[in-house]
Amino acid sequence: MLAVFDDDATIAHALAFEGALARAQAAEGILSEDLAVAIVDACVTIAMSPQAVAEESALAGTLAIPLVARLRASLRGEAKAAVHKGATSQDVADTVLMLQTRAAAALVLTDLDRIVHALGDLAIRHADTPAVGRTLLQDALPVAFGLRLAQWGAGIADAARRLRRDVADHARIQLGGAAGTREGLDGAGSAIASRMADELGLAVGEPWHARRIGIAAIGTSLAIVIGAIGKMARDIALLSQSAVGEAREPAIAGRGGSSAMAHKRNPTGCQIALSAALRAPGLVATLLAGLPQEEERGLGGWQAEGPVLADLFLLAAGAAEAMANVAEGLEIDEGAIARNLSQAGIGTDIGDSAAIVRALVARYEG
Repeated sequence: MLAVFDDDATIAHALAFEGALARAQAAEGILSEDLAVAIVDACVTIAMSPQAVAEESALAGTLAIPLVARLRASLRGEAKAAVHKGATSQDVADTVLMLQTRAAAALVLTDLDRIVHALGDLAIRHADTPAVGRTLLQDALPVAFGLRLAQWGAGIADAARRLRRDVADHARIQLGGAAGTREGLDGAGSAIASRMADELGLAVGEPWHARRIGIAAIGTSLAIVIGAIGKMARDIALLSQSAVGEAREPAIAGRGGSSAMAHKRNPTGCQIALSAALRAPGLVATLLAGLPQEEERGLGGWQAEGPVLADLFLLAAGAAEAMANVAEGLEIDEGAIARNLSQAGIGTDIGDSAAIVRALVARYEG
């Protein structure tokens, strides 16, 4: 996930934007084929120092200014002026962020699928295992132990579905030009954007420079993913308490120990997920606060989104990977489950738990 958002990837995506722009403009007759080939070749062959470009970007206020300047310096004649034709710096920044979003979401979704499948298998296995149900942190009525697992899986599956949908809908090409009018593209702006979107693997739509709902939607979906994983982590942490002992994270050498108490086995994966769940809401609040952007292009709002979205993806990736490992190796102590149920004295009637488990698992496995 760090590699998805690092400087090398950012520069590579920006160059891919400029190359796709030139190719699309040539296909629509805005540029000659020779000029497009020259620009594309420069985008493929040019070498840029990430440190130097970062320093120049900080001074200029945007990556596009030093990047385009370096491209032009590597070209001759008409090709110099043809680079970046009809585009603006935010077109580059937003498209780069959406390319990173696509790649980042694929990583997170892979680990979410691991969690859902592992929980589904465990839920079916324990669909008829009576256990103490707990409400308001007190013993309540019996439930199937598998029902708790199935509910975790259903929540995470629903969150994953929402993230997948929002990325598909909102990870779009940005091509609007200086004021979002696609000026200078001879009426071919929509066709050029469509060609670029196809090449870069993004959705297509009209310019969205000051309409940041898509970014907020993706960020909110990531926070929901993190919260759904956190629900699972919170419950496992409670179930692994010494006095309960019904479930524990898998035993992994060197993990979950204590520097002072050798007997301890701490739920380290749950710790990672719960830490992420504490941080995510504040990050999303930043994205929501940026929705009232000024007129055709805002000042400060959209510039804050990239680092925030990257942080949310990093948190989601860490939480999902940690809890995927937990789900796939979760240790369930049926003896402790039976003992706690007997001590609670609440009987063994689990109602329709088994049927609910099978319905939930069938829905999200399908």
